[in-house]
Amino acid sequence: MRNASNRRIYRAWAPIYNAVFGRAFRDARRRTIEALELRAGESLLIPGVGTGLDLPMIPRGVHVVGLDLSREMLAQTSRQSLGPQVCLIEADAQHLPFATASFDAVLLNLVLSVVPDAGIAFGEAWRTLRPGGRMVLFDKFRPEDQSLTAARRMIGRIAEALGTDPNRRLDDIIRGAAQLTVARDSPALLRGTYRLIRLDKA
Repeated sequence: MRNASNRRIYRAWAPIYNAVFGRAFRDARRRTIEALELRAGESLLIPGVGTGLDLPMIPRGVHVVGLDLSREMLAQTSRQSLGPQVCLIEADAQHLPFATASFDAVLLNLVLSVVPDAGIAFGEAWRTLRPGGRMVLFDKFRPEDQSLTAARRMIGRIAEALGTDPNRRLDDIIRGAAQLTVARDSPALLRGTYRLIRLDKA
């Protein structure tokens, strides 16, 4: 999975993404935002904002920065009625253009399974989170106790052609992050294939 191929894949997905995935993930997205416990006046970073499906659920008064690698996905987002507290940026989640400790909260919905290097993308998001901040992840992860079988490898290759990797493990991605507490890790969809995780920063 590379940025160039992801740009091509999500250029194709952009016009139909909301119709295909909007309803399927709506409830899970709502629960991720509730888990962030956002308050008016806080700042929220959404790397991989995509077509903006999370934005209507963000509480009023929260300052949002959404970025995405795909210009076409961002174009779909910009068609919404975005208020002045929402800023959209075309950028790579693996190289965030923000200073350390810039945001009160970070939302990573269905991002770590699509970027080329999930560990780097997570590390960048964690870097921008202020002490006392919180991050919520919603994504599919391979269970930590499950080996990478030949069948899973085959499924992974098929999924990668669609722009996602189902074989990444959360422990591998967040390993080494300082000041991290796993405040919540619960199944979200498909019998725990998708998980909702809240990480708090000391």
